[in-house]
Amino acid sequence: MRLTRAAVLARAKAAALDGVRRLNCWGSHLTDISICRDLPNIEVITFSMNGISDLEPLNQCQNLSELYLRKNNIASLNELFYLKNLPRLRVLWLSENPCCGSDPHRYRMTVLRNLPGLQKLDNQAVTEEELSQALVDGEEIMAPPARRNIENGCLESTESSAAESTTETESELLNFSLEETNKIREELGMKPVPRDKFSSFSPRDTDCNRKKRNNVLNAILLLMKELDTEGLEIVQQTVGRRLQVLQKKELQEE
Repeated sequence: MRLTRAAVLARAKAAALDGVRRLNCWGSHLTDISICRDLPNIEVITFSMNGISDLEPLNQCQNLSELYLRKNNIASLNELFYLKNLPRLRVLWLSENPCCGSDPHRYRMTVLRNLPGLQKLDNQAVTEEELSQALVDGEEIMAPPARRNIENGCLESTESSAAESTTETESELLNFSLEETNKIREELGMKPVPRDKFSSFSPRDTDCNRKKRNNVLNAILLLMKELDTEGLEIVQQTVGRRLQVLQKKELQEE
């Protein structure tokens, strides 16, 4: 599925492509991100949970500082070739891609050797010791990977398409674990959920209710990033009132 100009402007709430600073297309079934060649001022991109395999379009994003690519179809670390000339790139999340392989040390060392400006890789801070070790253990990437065919498609920005995308994304979230939920929260700049709160379902909950609860919770977390200050304040007030009602109900039951 191809990311279109209309979809980018709608998601970023921008009037023109050169005005896009942040773009969140988490779980949008994307395979073609060629539109990124026309985003000269983009600073933060969230493309996790898609089908992206080619990073060449990101080569022109000279202002990019944060890039989230977890769970895509990036097959080769040679794709890092396209990120080597991004002077402001400080945060990269690339884990759970085929290119990570079975040797986590070699993977991390290779990434850091080729992107020594990173401050955080896969949600872990980069140390000076690692950067020094990467010069020994990491593989230097000197050329881009072989070209691949990119699946054609179109990501529409209509309300109906957005609703369909939300439905598909929610269905994928049904079976997410605590670890997955917290990875999503981290990408959205939120604190992790404690294990005791995540698993504290009532024994009376059915499997269906439990899945529905996970579904709604994760959908809300994904949408929180789209809200401005006023919207977040409304959510905060609503949540506060709801908590008061539930706490009062629990006290009455006791």
